Formats: sequence, structure tokens, C-alpha cells
Amino acid sequence: MERSKREFIKAGAGVAALAMMPRALAQWQPSQRYPDPLIKIVDPSFARYRLALAKVERIASGMRWCEGPVWVGDGRYLLWSDIPNNRIMKWEEETGAVSVFRKPSNNANGNTRDRQGRLLTCEHDSRRVTRTEHDGSITVIADRFDGKPLNSPNDIVCKSDGSIWFTDPPFGVLGYYEGHVAKPELPTNVYRWDPRTGKLAVATGDVNRPNGLAFSPDESRLYIIEAAPNPRVVRVYDVVDGGTRLSNGRVFLTAEPTGSSQMARSQPEFADSRSGLDLLSAHDERDPRLSRQDENACKVLEKMLGGGANPGILQLIFMRRGA
Repeated sequence: MERSKREFIKAGAGVAALAMMPRALAQWQPSQRYPDPLIKIVDPSFARYRLALAKVERIASGMRWCEGPVWVGDGRYLLWSDIPNNRIMKWEEETGAVSVFRKPSNNANGNTRDRQGRLLTCEHDSRRVTRTEHDGSITVIADRFDGKPLNSPNDIVCKSDGSIWFTDPPFGVLGYYEGHVAKPELPTNVYRWDPRTGKLAVATGDVNRPNGLAFSPDESRLYIIEAAPNPRVVRVYDVVDGGTRLSNGRVFLTAEPTGSSQMARSQPEFADSRSGLDLLSAHDERDPRLSRQDENACKVLEKMLGGGANPGILQLIFMRRGA
């Protein structure tokens, strides 16, 4: 069922907004008390996801444009891309130390981990997807399709079967700020990499400049940001044929002036609005088929703020059931 954002909210969707405007972000100061007054619950159904003893913290600053945060739980550190500065950064939970994890990073954008805990990275400048092995060596997962170079892989997610899904818009070849100028030779596809065969296939080719993407908790649906329309839209697809193909694409959410623009996963990157952070529940009390998604809404739609108007990385801690 297709709805605009207003219609979706009116239908009973839960929305929790982090009430910070871009101007406020530039002047942001950490709260001196708990609970953090900047975290506001608009719908009571989201109250269970909030920890009153947690608050928004600035853990790093000095970046130009941050993307692709990935939490490395076994190492207790966070990695993220500082795209124009051509580096991947690292924040250590135990010490709070911030350092450069990789430079040059080939203007890395999206990051995630595979089922073996290895780092997967979308690189704009080299127009490829790489895997960092446990010994630190780099393996190229994909850099071409049908003999033509990829555009500039943007965001990435690894499914439970080990398959790797990523978006390939042209952003990294449109200028020198986040890559280099080159002529796109392929449509702006969403790809699936098969871990058994090592082959790349088009999951869908009907998204105009696909950006962030995330699976639903049960992996029956894939949400994809379509960045070309104005306003942007979040599209949703059914995952079919044994989890290898997408079908039934439709608009899930229309991003109005305060609507969503980026996706996030429980193992990061959904729903970053121009005014702050929106968490959206797929639950509609009038449609019981959607209620199963409500329990893990925060796993589907969450975002660590960073980049854009805010040069720092903000840490936002949520309690998630089943995470």
C-alpha cells in the first residue's frame, strides 16, 4: 500500500524525532543531565526504545562529510568514512581515542561487515566494492559488470546468506570532491553479489540514483533510498526467489522538507531527516500484516547522525528488542 509520509503517519505509524534543526546542530552542546531533553518521543509506542540514562554525545569532529558508520562490536570501536578527506576514521569505545583507520580510502562511502566480521567498503574513486580480510589485505568483490566499470558504489548491506547487496549511483564520477570525473557506462543499478559463485547480478534497475539500503529484520523486504526525485522517496521491494531477486517495487515513504533522506541498519546506515533523526515504525493498527515489523522498527529505521550541516559524529544509543 502506497502512502505519502503524512498519510503514513496519519494511518498510525509511530515517529520519534530527534528535535534538532541544522542551525541548532552547529551550536550543539552535550546535555549536562539525563534524560537528554533533545530526545523527544512523539508517539508513546517508541518509549520502550529509549534509555533514560543515555544521551546524545559528540564523539568526533573535524570531518568534512561523514558517511557509512559501522560498529565493530568485538573490537569495541566504530569506523566511518570521511569521504572528501579520503579517509576512514576510527573511534575507540574504551579510550575515546579518534584516529585515522585508512588513508587513502579511495573516497570510501558505505561500510558494513560480512558474516565473518570482515569489513566491506564501497569506494567512489576506485569505483569498486572491497573486503578487508582479517590479515588486513584487500580483496576486490566487484568493480565491473558486463565488462564495464561500475559507476561509484555507494551503500552496502550483507544478507544472512552471505550475499552482498549494494547501490551504484553516479555521485563519485560527477566531480572531484568525492571521486573523479568520468562518464557513467552503466545504469544506476542495485546489485547482488553471490558468495558461492562470486558473480554479480542486477537486483533491480528501476531506482533513479539509489543511495542507502536496508533489509527488514526478517529480510523479506529491502528498503532503498531513491535520491534523484525531489522530494526523495524510500522505495520498498519484496525479496523473492529464495532471497536472490527483488520484485513489486513501490514507494514506502515520500521525503518532504522534514522527511527521510538516508537509510540505516542495525549494523548501521535509515531515515536521516533534514531537521534531525526520524524513526519510523511500519506498524499500522488497521493492517495486522504489518504489525510483526513493529517490534524491530528501530532495527529497520535508525541512523547515526553525521556529515552535512554537522561536522561531528553524534552517538545515539537506543534500546532495541531483538537486536
